[in-house]
Amino acid sequence: MPKDQLHQAALDYHQYPQPGKISVELTKSAETADDLSLAYSPGVAAPVLEIAEDPNNAYRYTAKGNLVAVISNGTAILGLGNLGPLASKPVMEGKALLFKRFAGVDAIDIEVTHDTQQEFIDTVANIADSFGGINLEDIKAPECFAIEEALIERCNVPVFHDDQHGTAIVTVAGLLNALEIQGKSIEDARIVVLGAGSAGLSLVELMQEFGAKKDNIFVLDRGGVIHNGRTDLNQYKQRFAIDTELRTLDDVITDADVFIGVSGANLLSPEQLKRMAANPVVFACANPDPEIKPELAHETRDDIIMGTGRSDYPNQINNVLGFPFIFRGALDVHATRINMQMKCAAVEAIRDLAKETVPTEVLLAAGASHLEFGRGYVIPKPMDPRLKSRVSRAVALAAEATGVNQRPVPQDYMLEKADVLSVA
Repeated sequence: MPKDQLHQAALDYHQYPQPGKISVELTKSAETADDLSLAYSPGVAAPVLEIAEDPNNAYRYTAKGNLVAVISNGTAILGLGNLGPLASKPVMEGKALLFKRFAGVDAIDIEVTHDTQQEFIDTVANIADSFGGINLEDIKAPECFAIEEALIERCNVPVFHDDQHGTAIVTVAGLLNALEIQGKSIEDARIVVLGAGSAGLSLVELMQEFGAKKDNIFVLDRGGVIHNGRTDLNQYKQRFAIDTELRTLDDVITDADVFIGVSGANLLSPEQLKRMAANPVVFACANPDPEIKPELAHETRDDIIMGTGRSDYPNQINNVLGFPFIFRGALDVHATRINMQMKCAAVEAIRDLAKETVPTEVLLAAGASHLEFGRGYVIPKPMDPRLKSRVSRAVALAAEATGVNQRPVPQDYMLEKADVLSVA
């Protein structure tokens, strides 16, 4: 669709038949006087007293256990930059839509106007107990790191910055599979990461959890390679600085096994791609225009595995493969946080699903006649309904194993009825 047509279609979609993408629905009858006496006065006093006696009863008598707040200050909206809290509202409503569509999680968007970072932290911390989880979104780096760290410590519910961890989880799941297909291991891979914002740095941290060697990972920001000799690095980038004489993308790309872009359009040239090692993996995830166009990449190399952030190409690296189901699993065990073990469990669950036979329902939704684990299919499609049961269960079990759950894994999590689908 041409850009001008897409622009108008998007405006029409958001405005008609009523403005916005979400609404509130009632879960209880409210038709009679008796209904209203139970829903509000005087009946509502009963659960109020139960919650006052034990705050955990909020999960029993209110919607808290299936409610996530999607919160932003609008300082890093998609690829559009700092446009303010209110301008971020369509994106936050969009995240709420995805939570509901893919995992049945109710979500409400909250846009915060603040003067200081501490004011934002205080605002979120003061409302956190109303929800079962907090999804932070579109907050610029490096502030996003400090904000998340502070809120994790102050809140009794999971706090998860999806731009950091959701991107990292889905990317690493796809990367592990791509390396396997290419006959390589993450332990030995030479990896280039272009972009050192929230997504890039969290990605490097998670890759190291899966065995990537720090000295084999070259992270670049606008100043070039992040190395020990630089004096302009904040505390978050400094953690990933390495001892190297290499300074530019052109320097580090030679013999690289992996290129991951979370930066901007057309920053990886065909000449640089040619200098990568045999059987390279390239995840060019800048949206809407990747670091190198897939058509150009495939023209340049016939041994490449290529992924992007776009739905109109194979191997879409899409956060929706992760965050709805990560929160689903965390909510269902009343987790107090989402820890590294839960993130790693999500990686493995997403990764493993790509190796299974693809159901007919998914093929139809994807408009594909056949999908099979290989260079053109290293990660599941977002519309695969098995993600909900597989990823949620893995996250819930990891929460229980690490003691951050407040109730046992639900019994129906151990049943695979949700996975029973016709297969091609």
